[in-house]
Amino acid sequence: MKQVLLIVCFLTYTLVIAQTTISGRVTDAKGIPIEGANVYLEGTYDGTSSDEKGNFSFTTSEKGLQTLTLSFISFETYTKTADVATFKNVKILLHEDVNTLDAVIINAGTFEAGDNAKVTALKPLDVVTTASALGDFVGALQTLPGTSSVSEDGRLFVRGGEAGETQVFIDGIRVFTPYSPSAPNIPTRGRFSPFLFKGITFSTGGYSAEYGQALSSVLLLNTNDEAIKEKTDVSLMTVGLGVGNTQVFGKNSLSVNTSYINLAPYQELFPDRNTWKKPIQSLNGEAVYRFRFKNESLLKFYGAYSYADFDLIQENINYENGFRFGLKNRNLYFNGTYKQHFADNWTVTGGVSFTNDNSKINIVDDKVVDNENSAHVKATLKKRFSNRFKLNVGAEYFMTNFSEDYTSEINGNATYGFDNNIFGSFAEAAIFFSKKLGTKIGLRMENSELLREFTISPRASIAYKSGENAQFSFAYGRFYQNPENEYLKFNTQFKAAHTSHFIANYQYVKNKQILRIEGYYKKYQDLVKYDTDTPLPYSNFSNSGEGFSKGIDVFWRDNKNIKNTDYWISYSLLDTERDYKNYPVKARPNFASTHNLSVVAKHWIPDWKSQVGMSYNFASGRSYTNPNKGGFLNEKTKNYHSVSVNWAYLISQQKILYFSINNVLGTQNVFGYNYKNTPNSEGFFNRQAIIPSVDSFFFVGFFWTISDDKKENQLNNL
Repeated sequence: MKQVLLIVCFLTYTLVIAQTTISGRVTDAKGIPIEGANVYLEGTYDGTSSDEKGNFSFTTSEKGLQTLTLSFISFETYTKTADVATFKNVKILLHEDVNTLDAVIINAGTFEAGDNAKVTALKPLDVVTTASALGDFVGALQTLPGTSSVSEDGRLFVRGGEAGETQVFIDGIRVFTPYSPSAPNIPTRGRFSPFLFKGITFSTGGYSAEYGQALSSVLLLNTNDEAIKEKTDVSLMTVGLGVGNTQVFGKNSLSVNTSYINLAPYQELFPDRNTWKKPIQSLNGEAVYRFRFKNESLLKFYGAYSYADFDLIQENINYENGFRFGLKNRNLYFNGTYKQHFADNWTVTGGVSFTNDNSKINIVDDKVVDNENSAHVKATLKKRFSNRFKLNVGAEYFMTNFSEDYTSEINGNATYGFDNNIFGSFAEAAIFFSKKLGTKIGLRMENSELLREFTISPRASIAYKSGENAQFSFAYGRFYQNPENEYLKFNTQFKAAHTSHFIANYQYVKNKQILRIEGYYKKYQDLVKYDTDTPLPYSNFSNSGEGFSKGIDVFWRDNKNIKNTDYWISYSLLDTERDYKNYPVKARPNFASTHNLSVVAKHWIPDWKSQVGMSYNFASGRSYTNPNKGGFLNEKTKNYHSVSVNWAYLISQQKILYFSINNVLGTQNVFGYNYKNTPNSEGFFNRQAIIPSVDSFFFVGFFWTISDDKKENQLNNL
């Protein structure tokens, strides 16, 4: 019996000796004790919770190197690996988790559009339900502040910049020809279907060092990472028809969209001001293939093909028989990306794109054939060292081969072209000091082989959360862009144009309401100038152009105060002048309006199973030159007004009838004037107003979705 007692006592003593006591105290950054923090040794059942004074204590039999972990909601998890014997009277400071929903967002100059964004100004669905957009993502973005209404063009003009100063990327890879071809004074459209994209990021300035070759803006389109449900979409429209299908097989998915557009029947019923020798017809197709590997890495391929053909004669005061313009365009775009996550929070992304764009153009009696082959190769490496520090580095290579064959019975034949290769690299760090204060600092470097020029572009932004729902942001950046094809095909002795952006932003977000106020200043340098009416082979080119752009943008969206109603209001005040192209003096460019206003509203009527919408667009008059008066760009057009309406009726859960009218009031808008090349007998130059081909345009579409769950539809919020 004594032997048994001796053994028990020995074992008890041995266990007590083998136990190690772990203790300490946990507080926040202000020294306030944190009660209820979870404290434990990783890989064991040994642990406890902190008391009301932040103290904790527990014992363990573990020896040697161990990892002590502390976690508490809304704070970053703390870990420390050391000999277990050192975990005594540990003083631990927990920092706020900067990844929480109420943390600061670095967003100066940027609009997010996606369901996964912390703050969403527009959603992808807004593209197809905005009355004035006609299903075009570019049209929907033109209702945001910072854009100017240039309705005869259709592209994005941002903060005093030309359309060519905005670049488009799909999954981070460059799209070299993002717009469908069109005739003069007939607006173009974006080439891509909004249904294939999960989100849109529209940066009106101050964008990341990851993106270059854009003076004013970048538009980032991100395709869906995966397709969850199989479905088929059928579209019957007054202008054509379309069909789409999504298939899911294991970890693979494939989405395909095709459409055929032919305006001949519409123009037969509703003639416009042009004489159409061949009405517009186009064939478009695009596909996204996705494969997710066992290690959760993702491979995506995106491809798009489009063909457009038309021929028309436009009334023109300087052409007795009208101005003939015909075009056949073929465009092929391919994009492939790969993304993989590694241990220790490393992420590698790679991508490549290729574009072939071929246009055969008839201009009066001249013929032009343009052919462009472009490619973009890119690789990025991202590392999340912690929630407070993230690093993004990468390199890329742009390649462009452009050729033009010009044939004229009067001016003879000529061939022009160039090769333009650009190497770029970048590094950018995101640093969050707390939930209230964060910054991004980046540097971009580029080398242009054609221009023999090396450029360095610093970028920086900072954001401070001033209250529960409000924050201030500031951004600075320098941005470079090579001259456009219309100049490089004639001359390559250029420097890259560049701008400096300064942005200050205030944002308030609360309960389905967003208010953004943003001021900016942009300084342009090394813009292209020439001494002829248009760029010609014998023009004298230089980089002596310069200018500025400054203004204030305001955005308000409310989905709370009016039942079943969502609306937003955008206003932009723009002050800009340039001395570039063939301008004799610095002046406001003829595409820039001082005031731009958009109002968009959507209202759901349950009893009618309908969503009705309205868009109103206003732009103050734009400058033009009246040769009958002295000066340059000496007069302004009348103000631009357009009211558009739409109605989406839910016939059944998967069948939708959609109806819209652009410029329903038939307002007679004027974009400028063409003047006679020579004066009349009284020395007066007669003129002709540049007006839309048609004052109003209506669209009717029937959209039918076929899926096993019988719930999906193409406007899935209805």
